Amino acid sequence: MPSCAVIDLPIRSTQQSRIKPPQSMRCYVTIRFESRTMPLFPKGLLIGAALLTGGFAKSAPADAAGTSCRNVSHRGEDYIACSFDPAASDIRLYNKDHAGVPFRSFKALSLELRHRDEYLVFAMNGGMYHEDLSPVGLHIEEGGEQAPLNTNPGWGNFHLLPNGVFYVTDGKAGVMAAEAYRDAGITPRFATQSGPMLVIDGKLHPRFLPDSDSFKTRNGVGVTTEGQVVFAVSKRPVRFHDFATLFRDALDCPNALFLDGTISSLYAPEINRHDRLFPLGPIIAVVARFPH
Repeated sequence: MPSCAVIDLPIRSTQQSRIKPPQSMRCYVTIRFESRTMPLFPKGLLIGAALLTGGFAKSAPADAAGTSCRNVSHRGEDYIACSFDPAASDIRLYNKDHAGVPFRSFKALSLELRHRDEYLVFAMNGGMYHEDLSPVGLHIEEGGEQAPLNTNPGWGNFHLLPNGVFYVTDGKAGVMAAEAYRDAGITPRFATQSGPMLVIDGKLHPRFLPDSDSFKTRNGVGVTTEGQVVFAVSKRPVRFHDFATLFRDALDCPNALFLDGTISSLYAPEINRHDRLFPLGPIIAVVARFPH
């Protein structure tokens, strides 16, 4: 989402919740809402393949969807959590296509992957972005830095420090506070920066309040003590505090990162989920190749 369009601080009163940013900082984005239950492609079949090959679609491997997603109940709220082993799953970041145009949607990304004989296993919006859909913070694809680490002061969720970085290296993944990531000298294959951090070394972000009156449909990513990557999205609006405790207490993630609270979007064909909230900036995707 546009970094300057979000007010989602851990607030206590109605008066505080009405605080607006200066006019010069406001951005506006058109969001289109469509069905949340219709998958991008029917399970086991890629319609995009049929469209691109004159009607001859390739069937996805029988284990393409896997069993990565599950329902999780925590503190009276329900969530979807999807887990992947970075040593066995190809987890990537995307923002623009081969022509330098933002993908904007899971469908557009899926169609481009089809040209490479690849397909989407899973996808989620992957961090905050400007009005032109470019990343607000660090964005790395295939080892190439497309946007630098952003440690500048500012307004909104991204600058509710500490913010952090989700990164993927060969066979491993991690979530770290931005400054710790910078000091560690990591050279990832893929990375995205967002904010705020939800959990930092087992502790909740210090600004989160258990009685906050800010409720949003939130999504985020964490890495478990065993190195599994867990993506989660709430089914209903929840507080920052409660969402953070989900990662720490229910998902075993000592470090977790907030991704969004306005356009939280999920593509998970195994549970018949394809959110169509446009436009999308950075996209986190789990990708697989068709067998030959």
